[in-house]
Amino acid sequence: MLRAAAATPLFLCTTTTTTPLLLLSSPCLTKPTKPIFLTSSNKSIMSSFLNKLFSSQSPTPRSATTSSSSPATGTDADIPSPGHQFAQFGAGCFWGVELAFQRVPGVKKTEVGYSQGGVDDPSYEDVCSGTTGHSEVVRVMYDVSVCGYERLLEVFWERHDPTTLNRQGNDVGTQYRSGIYYYTPEQEKAARESLEQHQKLLNRKIITEILPAKKFYRAEEYHQQYLAKGGRLGFKQSAAKGCNDPIRCYG
Repeated sequence: MLRAAAATPLFLCTTTTTTPLLLLSSPCLTKPTKPIFLTSSNKSIMSSFLNKLFSSQSPTPRSATTSSSSPATGTDADIPSPGHQFAQFGAGCFWGVELAFQRVPGVKKTEVGYSQGGVDDPSYEDVCSGTTGHSEVVRVMYDVSVCGYERLLEVFWERHDPTTLNRQGNDVGTQYRSGIYYYTPEQEKAARESLEQHQKLLNRKIITEILPAKKFYRAEEYHQQYLAKGGRLGFKQSAAKGCNDPIRCYG
């Protein structure tokens, strides 16, 4: 029997072709596992599979409710630390987006999760089913005396293509849509002005949605600071403030 080691990453041998992927037995599991073959290298399948490993059950994905009384449609009632403010962004796969915000001076805390959907307390599997309406988002808590909201907007625009509908690169689905979710009227105003200015730099129409921030559901723990902790290959990427190293989206 292998000894449990929670800090040891789980490794995937990947390829950009249709060659099967091999999941290796890992010390983070309590028992050796047989090799399991997948037939795609996209992140959604990989993470869905990881989610099953860390869950005792694999429930049927749930669909969004049309009821306005669903907790998911309410506002984000969490309270930031004194002197800080929340901001929420959707810009494709939340792994790389989170690392980009982690590096911003004045950002105190980042969390990845799900928002803007109609299902209460969704799992990653629920969100990937495309039936819940949620977006993968990063919630940023920043020190307003050090970091302005405008700086966060700059990082948002730099990090993704806001002209592609429900898609960023090879990641396709409504959960990958571009969105700015504001907490205050000042944030909304800044977001709309920023979009207008950024549109002048592009020859394609920006389709970023700008909406009030809704209830934030924190994603599963293995998603949190995923790239800074090593990603799928175990190679940690720097989250140091001001770091300009290229971000490897999946590790």
